[in-house]
Amino acid sequence: MTRAPATAKLNLALVVGRANDGRHELTTVYQRLDLADRVAIAPALRLQVMGFPDDSLVRGALERLAEAAGIGPQWEARLTKRIPVAAGLGGGSSDAATALRLANETLDEPLTADELRALGAELGADVPFFLTQGPQLGEGDGTDLSPLDLPQDYWVVLVYPRGATKQSSGAVYAEFDERDGPKGYRNRRAALRRALRETSRARDLAGLPPNDLASSPLAADLLAAGAFRADVTGAGPVVYGLFLHLETARAARAALKSRGRTWLTAPAWYG
Repeated sequence: MTRAPATAKLNLALVVGRANDGRHELTTVYQRLDLADRVAIAPALRLQVMGFPDDSLVRGALERLAEAAGIGPQWEARLTKRIPVAAGLGGGSSDAATALRLANETLDEPLTADELRALGAELGADVPFFLTQGPQLGEGDGTDLSPLDLPQDYWVVLVYPRGATKQSSGAVYAEFDERDGPKGYRNRRAALRRALRETSRARDLAGLPPNDLASSPLAADLLAAGAFRADVTGAGPVVYGLFLHLETARAARAALKSRGRTWLTAPAWYG
């Protein structure tokens, strides 16, 4: 049985607009985190996914891989969950991508990296990112990826607010449209790209524009606790704070434990 970590991700920035065909388009900065699930894969007589009863993405990923390879889905997958579910951290997509990668390696004729990413894009917009290395700029629906050279020398405090629940993507985008959120997208996208060009040190990440889709008062609390940047990741509800010093990050995590579940982690280059 082959094992690998399935890392969480942050959206360090997320700006959203509308394309000419009326669909939403986005520009986002993906960053892996050291916080990770564990995925184990082994050939088996039939497809089994164990360890997380609510899984659908890993099973679907392995079924699609088998179909693309022209074989039956004959793997055993074991999931060990550490990433909070429905939090904006991409845990399910990361599990699916890791399972794809590990299962693909068991094939007599593995899919190419491009074929695997194309298959991943059919499963979810975040999945192709988890099949790449390093930070990425995601555009279009998030699957058009370009590598970014971003600083990795900082600490991350995550807070899942007490009592929070994740809204459906449809509800989040409907609220965004109701407040005329897509207006000014080109300007915000240009500001994001400018901020990326000007980023050379960790602290420069503070210049990235805020998340278009979601906000939280906890971001102000993290800034007050010493974060140099704080925002919601994805559509939430998890809020992150970036810290230059481990001691400050530990103190902030302790101070915010009463506000919800917390984690202390750091950037990761690859799962």
